[in-house]
Amino acid sequence: MYVPEEIIETIRMIEHENLDIRATTMGINLKDCACEDIDTLKENIYNKIVSNAENLVETAERVSKKYGIPIVTKRVSVTPIGSIIGSAIKNMDRDEAIKACVEVGKTLDKAAKDINIDFIGGYSALVQKGITRSEAMLIDSIPYMMKETNTVCSSVNVATTKAGINMDAVKRMGEVIKETSEMTEDALGCAKLVVFANAPEDNPFMAGAFHGVGEGDAVINVGVSGPGVVRATVEKLKGADIGTVCNEIKKTAFKITRVGELIGREVSKELNVPFGIVDLSLAPTPAVGDSIANILEAIGLERCGTHGTTAALALLNDAVKKGGAMAASYVGGLSGSFIPVSEDAGMIRAVEDGALKLDKLEAMTCVCSVGLDMIAIPGKTPASTISAIIADEMAIGVINKKTTAVRIIPVPNKDVGDYVEYGGLLGKAPIMPVNEYSSEEFINRGGRIPSPLQSMLN
Repeated sequence: MYVPEEIIETIRMIEHENLDIRATTMGINLKDCACEDIDTLKENIYNKIVSNAENLVETAERVSKKYGIPIVTKRVSVTPIGSIIGSAIKNMDRDEAIKACVEVGKTLDKAAKDINIDFIGGYSALVQKGITRSEAMLIDSIPYMMKETNTVCSSVNVATTKAGINMDAVKRMGEVIKETSEMTEDALGCAKLVVFANAPEDNPFMAGAFHGVGEGDAVINVGVSGPGVVRATVEKLKGADIGTVCNEIKKTAFKITRVGELIGREVSKELNVPFGIVDLSLAPTPAVGDSIANILEAIGLERCGTHGTTAALALLNDAVKKGGAMAASYVGGLSGSFIPVSEDAGMIRAVEDGALKLDKLEAMTCVCSVGLDMIAIPGKTPASTISAIIADEMAIGVINKKTTAVRIIPVPNKDVGDYVEYGGLLGKAPIMPVNEYSSEEFINRGGRIPSPLQSMLN
């Protein structure tokens, strides 16, 4: 039951504080599309996506209009392509197999455009313990696929707490990111490519969304977002102690999440598709005030990145989880606070002011919901350094039994002090410096970092 005061409060959140449903994502199971003939596989994939999601955009827009709550993006995630393409490419040589994988990527792109969604995720591989030949071909194809498509997002899970870290995959992903940066304009393909540890199977956010192998035929997952709402709440608490700040953030997260649950269930009901989860994540945008960094500064930091930033972020992340969990029947995905540099005006300012560096961002990922996200670095950065940055972030996820990720963008012909501009939700990114000492010998060792002692839970 909603009382008039709550309705008025929600209207204020939408009109003045940028409350929205950031993502309504339909997950679609493609396991029954597998086939030894590549053309039949492509046809099966296209038909399965279109038949399930052809009304997703229309339905989401109708529900958005009904409740007056913006739904910013409509998306589809599919079963990791690396898990279903093996039979179709097993008798092909390397070049043929890579071309076949790219053709499947183009099929995903065509399906996405034909149903008018914003992004489609699932050009993915799960290689935390080993890499099959078909998954290796898919990974090798990523730069070529990114060059040929517009809406397709890719993710590769290279580590889990149970399996440890596949350092061969880590090395290869550093190379793939470098290749992708050189093959796509302003390295845009890298903004649609993420490397994971402990990737969730029900994530509605791109670029990391895929429909997990343990999921059903189809599902609706939603991601809510309200950094501006939380910031406005904290700004009213001048002089309050930390406990009061935590409690007020929890109350606000509860209200935000309840909106997401309502919208998600309504879309699910109209499409006759099961409702999955609400992802509680606070996801910033480049809009002024819609910033995680601004929340941290409202808590009491002169600038995001100074001493105390990690503690303030931990406070925020924990309060969001506690408040949101009480408002949702099922919580999933990443559920916390995103810290993507290019998508957060406050983060950009902190980088420009010299308050926020890559090392501090890495420390912050220990307590937030994802990892190093939308960070632009000099185009001259070696692939081995990118791999080492990935390895560090994977270690944080594996040891702490949490999801971490890396979405990093080496921009060709750009150096520290330059910017790369993407527009829209991707925003603009200042080029950040990296440590110039080499990690190449470490990365070239290959093999697998064993799972930690805390993984032995049975």
